[in-house]
Amino acid sequence: MSINKVILVGNVGKDPTIRYFDKGVAKASFPLATSETYTNQQGETITSTEWHNIVLWRALAEVAEKTVKKGSQIYIVGKIKTRSYVDKDGINKYITEILADTLLLLEKKQGPVNSSVPTDHGKNEINDKGTDSSLLNEPPIAYQTPGEKEVPGMSQNEDDLPF
Repeated sequence: MSINKVILVGNVGKDPTIRYFDKGVAKASFPLATSETYTNQQGETITSTEWHNIVLWRALAEVAEKTVKKGSQIYIVGKIKTRSYVDKDGINKYITEILADTLLLLEKKQGPVNSSVPTDHGKNEINDKGTDSSLLNEPPIAYQTPGEKEVPGMSQNEDDLPF
């Protein structure tokens, strides 16, 4: 058995780049920064930032085009993909990307300043099925790709969520 699953919470480094392919298939890509802070032996606080290349396809890419902006804090679930290509000098290059299938915006929606309408506490989950669970008035459903078998002992409940 093997598992390839990534969960990241971080800040978007730049606005998503959107490309449209044959039959209107959309692809969004953007960098995501995750940071870890620790104190070294000299008592100095050190922050280490890791950059991740995020890739979204189809409806999820279209949603990201409208909602994800530089500086947004997001929660991503996906898998690691590595691809290679030969550059103009004939050298093999490798790129590691996170192919995301779930996106959760961790910010409050921006609305009119004088609005008296309550917000949804800033959590909008969107998966690659194109649904926005904050509009459904029910708890978000864990995304499962068609044909993927559930791993025994790996069910998700509220206690497993990172927030």
